[in-house]
Amino acid sequence: MAATRDPADPRGRHRLSAGVVVLRRSPTDWLFLLLRAYRNWDFPKGMVEPGEEPLAAARREVREETLIEDLQFNWGEIYLETGPYGNRKIARYYVAATLTEKITLPVNPELGRPEHEEWRWVDRDRALSLVATRLQPIVHWAAEAVGAG
Repeated sequence: MAATRDPADPRGRHRLSAGVVVLRRSPTDWLFLLLRAYRNWDFPKGMVEPGEEPLAAARREVREETLIEDLQFNWGEIYLETGPYGNRKIARYYVAATLTEKITLPVNPELGRPEHEEWRWVDRDRALSLVATRLQPIVHWAAEAVGAG
């Protein structure tokens, strides 16, 4: 996929990926959807394609990686970005709710297998223990935005 410019970085020094902190209401609190690729737990996300709006990319990535179609952006189109990581990437995360409980990890035609090996619905504390340090502020932010935990 081609790199795209982050509107906050007009010189194009970073590549922008977009994703969604997907939440589902449980009887006691909000649960976070985490996906595992190798040993890394993350939220559904992927690169923003040229000419694509970041929110549209985030919705597309959730659909491609989990088949979730019922995202509700009940808190508006708010987002938080990570600092630069990896190969000059910045990840922008939106927050949305779903009623979908059972997640499907479809085969990615380019890979010939699903992009992720596992999915889990977890509470805030478990999410904080599973994600990389760079994603912990995203978990805290999303939890605060929805009043979780």
